[in-house]
Amino acid sequence: MKLIIQIPCYNEEETLHIALNDLPRQIDGIDKIEYLIINDGSKDKTVEVARKWGVNYVVNFRRNKGLAYGFMAGLDACLRNGADIIVNTDADNQYVAADIEKLVRPILEGKTDIVIGERPIDQTAHFSPLKKKLQHFGSYVVRIASKTDIPDAPSGFRAYSRDAAMHLNVVNEYTYTLETIVQAGREKIAMTSVPIRTNPELRKSRLFKSMFGYVKKSIVTIVRAFVMYKPMQFFSLVGGTVFALGFILGVRFLVFIAMGEGNGHVQSLILASTLMMLGFQTFIVGLQADIIAANRKILEDIQYRVRKMDYDNDIKKED
Repeated sequence: MKLIIQIPCYNEEETLHIALNDLPRQIDGIDKIEYLIINDGSKDKTVEVARKWGVNYVVNFRRNKGLAYGFMAGLDACLRNGADIIVNTDADNQYVAADIEKLVRPILEGKTDIVIGERPIDQTAHFSPLKKKLQHFGSYVVRIASKTDIPDAPSGFRAYSRDAAMHLNVVNEYTYTLETIVQAGREKIAMTSVPIRTNPELRKSRLFKSMFGYVKKSIVTIVRAFVMYKPMQFFSLVGGTVFALGFILGVRFLVFIAMGEGNGHVQSLILASTLMMLGFQTFIVGLQADIIAANRKILEDIQYRVRKMDYDNDIKKED
């Protein structure tokens, strides 16, 4: 059983050695532990620090491509190098590395394929009250969209089985954390969470420059994932709401007609007709999107099979 711990990095020379030094060297049930960093266009000595420490693999980008792209590139490298379990953690030592054993244990025991670390958000000192509320609300929305019970959706401290990693796709450029949960929920991949600890903050987050930017990008990511993976539900909700408003206005106009006062409310009839047509058209768009989603699922299944053959061939070549 081989575990590869991957760390996305962008200008992390000041903190990377701290995170690396805390990583476990041995875990019961794991035969081999290796380490990989994704150098996302760093301008400092991140790679030099990593190589000096002794990481096994380095994925290099010449320019910054973003956390989501780096995450997927890391998964690809881990799978090609024979990882049975992949753990993703941060270069700023946000998470207590000793809890990696808690992450991989449910996978080793065959209970699940994805494990997400649940941070003590309410007890985290460097989280503002607003950020704590937004973290809880965002996780609540993701639970609805994915039909899962993951309490800390934005957490980047995760473990994936080999099979689960081969199923994952990330299309947004912002972050992988929210979209992968929605996708895993849609694919009915076994997923759970475990409570983990966090370390004091070493630096400010680079994922967003302001709270408003974080909220905006998170909302866009969640809505986009929901539309991609559950289009019929999304468009039925939007279309049904618009159609219902038009229907209510239409009933209101008929009431005025029955009372002999319809002449002064023609605008209501026009608006009602427009809204009902828009609602119906939105529902039709939902049907088309659902067909596209079904085709996407078939393509993802083909992609999974191709990945499996590709990665297995890479391992056979090494052997």
